[in-house]
Amino acid sequence: MKVALIGASGQAGSRILRELSNRGHAVTAIARNPKRIEVLAGVTPVRGDVADADALASILSGHDAVVSSVHFLAFDAETLIAAVRASGVKRYLVVGGAGSLEVAPGQRLLDAPGFPDAYKAEASAGANYLDRLRAEDDLDWTFFSPAAMFVPGERTGRFRLGEDALIANDQGSSISFEDYAIALVDELEQPRHVRGRFTIGY
Repeated sequence: MKVALIGASGQAGSRILRELSNRGHAVTAIARNPKRIEVLAGVTPVRGDVADADALASILSGHDAVVSSVHFLAFDAETLIAAVRASGVKRYLVVGGAGSLEVAPGQRLLDAPGFPDAYKAEASAGANYLDRLRAEDDLDWTFFSPAAMFVPGERTGRFRLGEDALIANDQGSSISFEDYAIALVDELEQPRHVRGRFTIGY
C-alpha cells in the first residue's frame, strides 16, 4: 500500500512509520524537518506544512491512504481536511486523543473532575476535530483514540480495542506508541471502523 504519513517524525508518528515500513508498505513520510525522519526501507522523507493546503494536497495525491499524526493545536481543521479532500485520497486515518472518550455514559474524560488543565486545550481541539469528521461526507475517515497515558513502551501485540469508552485496567489507562502503531496499521490493512472512531488500551 502507498501511504502518506503526516507528522512522521513525532512520538506516535515515528512508531507508525516503523510499523508501516516493517510490513512492506511504501510511505511518504511528511514532516516540517524531514532530516528528523528515520531512514527505513520503503520510506521517502518529504518536507510538508499542514498550513499550506495546496502544497500538502499535491504531496498527498496518488496515495492509497493518508495518516495524520499531528497535535490538534498545531493545525487548522478546515485547512487539513481541505488538503486531504483536494488530494483525491479517500482513506484518512487520524491519531486521535483520549479526551473525547467516555468515562461514564455521556461524560467525556476531558469534562471529568481533575482532568489536567494543561491538556484541556489539546483535548478539546481533538474532540472538535472528531465532531468535524463526523460531519464529513467525502472521506472514509477513522479517528483512533489512544488510552489516557500514551507513552513509549514495548511492542507486545497484547491490547484491547473498543469504541467510545476509555479502556482502563487496575493500573490505570495506558497504551504504548508501539502497540498503538500495530493496531492502526491493522486498521489500515483491514478496515473495520470506516467513518467512525475506535480506541485502544491495556
